[in-house]
Formats: sequence, structure tokens, C-alpha cells
Amino acid sequence: MRRRVGETAASKRTEGKSVKRETGEVQTKTRSSWWVWVKMGLIALSTLYVATPFILQFFPSVIQYLVYKHAVTYFVDLRRPCDLGLNHTVNMYLTSEAGVTLGVWHTVPEQKWKEAQGKSLAWYEQSLGDGSPVFIYFHANTGNRAAPHRLGVANVLSALGYHAVVMDYRGFGDSTGKPTKGGLITDALHLYHWVRAHSKDSLVIIWGHSLGTVVATNIAVKLQEQRNPVDAVILEGAFTNIKMPKGQSQPFTWYYWRFPYIQYYFSQDSTEANIHILLNGENLKKMTTPLMILHSKDDHMVPFRMAEELYNTAKSVLKSEDKVRLVAFDGSHGYLHNGLYRDPSLPNYIRKLINTIKPI
Repeated sequence: MRRRVGETAASKRTEGKSVKRETGEVQTKTRSSWWVWVKMGLIALSTLYVATPFILQFFPSVIQYLVYKHAVTYFVDLRRPCDLGLNHTVNMYLTSEAGVTLGVWHTVPEQKWKEAQGKSLAWYEQSLGDGSPVFIYFHANTGNRAAPHRLGVANVLSALGYHAVVMDYRGFGDSTGKPTKGGLITDALHLYHWVRAHSKDSLVIIWGHSLGTVVATNIAVKLQEQRNPVDAVILEGAFTNIKMPKGQSQPFTWYYWRFPYIQYYFSQDSTEANIHILLNGENLKKMTTPLMILHSKDDHMVPFRMAEELYNTAKSVLKSEDKVRLVAFDGSHGYLHNGLYRDPSLPNYIRKLINTIKPI
């Protein structure tokens, strides 16, 4: 009996040692497997680090995609804005130049939503001349006209009783072609002239957001030189210059600066050759158009100080408190770069702008 008990105890001790040994082996294998993945990841990052300059040298269009990000899209049918709640909006296409077709949405004032049901493109075109202000919105460098914050702006304007015309530049959304500096300006001017041709005596205001601000200020200056000035300009999340002092980050592409060879991505030669530097600061030195600058103090992509710099530049040129205004939104709201359309006071600021420029 004692022998059996002893044998049983010895067997248990042996089994315990075996289990511990097997557990130790499993832990060793797990650590080993984890370390293999770490090494593979480090090798992959090192390879990317070394290969990046060569990739950019032989495929410069990569920079274009990094900056414009026009390939980033939303899985929606842009021909059906009603699917996104814009049930008083028409989708149309304009040709800005040979081979370039632009996708455009026109949202009429909210009070016309019932009348707008089932109406033709011709009806929408004629409605631009009904006397209500018309806003042309130039969006930023990512996605297309279906982005949630762009829908938000269209809804705010429509609720105020205004028209909203939102375009996708060439290469964005379902517009054809590839984005370039000259191309974006050509597209914007074409849309402006098209709106002017149909709006009769209605006010026409251009609203640019982020990258769209440089489009807005560029065409405002060109139209001013052509003696066909826009009635007012709104700049939302505007930056001073894309060309930054050495060692400082680009405003609307700040996150790229955390990766290898990022200085090469946006070096002087690469920038000028591929994304074409546009200068808001220089444009505002020439603009005499009434201007409103909208900026959130917690903007994580374009620092608020840039809005202050642009405001000071414009004020020194216009020399009028009535013709230029900086509207700052408190950072506690969490609007960041794209959320200003959610602010309940925004409609009042837009109304004040309209009342300021409205012909007597």
C-alpha cells in the first residue's frame, strides 16, 4: 500500500515536471515567433526607407497622389445625391476643356425642395437667377463632393435660402483627368463663369476650404483683373503658404512628416514640379474682394496663427473693418479642420456677410 502511494506521488511529480517543461517550451516558441515578426517588420521598414527616394524618382506621380489624395473616395453613386439626403439637388457634368468633364451638384434653397422634385436640369439652371445668393464651394484635397462635411455645408446654405454649387476638380470623384495647379484653376474659373451666365443679378460668393482656399483666392484675383469680380470670398481652414521654412511641416499634410524621407517628398524641386505651390498670402495682397475667414482654434492641420496672418494681410490691403472679418471658433467645440459647419452660429455669420455686400 505504501509502495503504491509512493509510486503515485512520484508519478505526479514526474508529470508536473513534464507539464512545466512543455509550458516553458511553448513560451519559448511564442517569444521566438514574436521576435521573428518583429525582425521581419524592421527589415520591411528598412527596405522602404532605402527604396523611397528611388520610387519617387522613377514614379513622381506618387507625390501627386500623396498631396491631392483624389484617389480616396466614398462608395456612393455621385449621380444620385438624393441617396445622401440631398433631395433638392441635381447632378450634372460640365466640360472645362477638351477631355475634362467635371461632376457638379447644385442644391437649391430649402424652401424649393417640393417644387424641385422631378425637375429637369434646365429648371435647376433657371433657378440660379431667382435672386437668391449663389455659393460656389471649392473643397479640399481629399475625397469628393460626397464627403460628410461638404454635405453639411450644402445643407447649411440651403437652409439659409441660398444656392450651393459643389464641384469635384478634375481627377476627383467622377470628374475625368488628373489634378494640377493649372487644371484646378481652369476648372474653378469655368464653373464660376457658368454660374455667372445663369445667375443673372444674383450675388455669387466663392467658399474655399483648406486646399480649396488657394483655388478661391487665385480665381478671385484673376476675376478681379478681368473686371468681373466675385461678390465675396469665404476662406475656411486657410493656410498662408504651402512653401514653409526649412524644418517646418506643410500645413495640410502634417502627418507625412513622421515618415522616412519626408523632406524629400516635399522638397523644393519635388513640390514645384508635382503639386505646384500656391500662395494665399500673396493673393490676399492683391484682393479687394469682401472677405470672411473662418477658422477653428483647435484646427489640427492648419494652425490658427495662419488665419490671423491672412486676416492682417487682407486688412492692410482693404483698410476696412466691414470688408474683411476673421471668425474664430473656440477649440473646446472640437471642430478641428472639417467641423465648422456644425456650429449653430455659422448661419448668422453668413447672413451678416450677405447683408454687408448686398446691393442697395
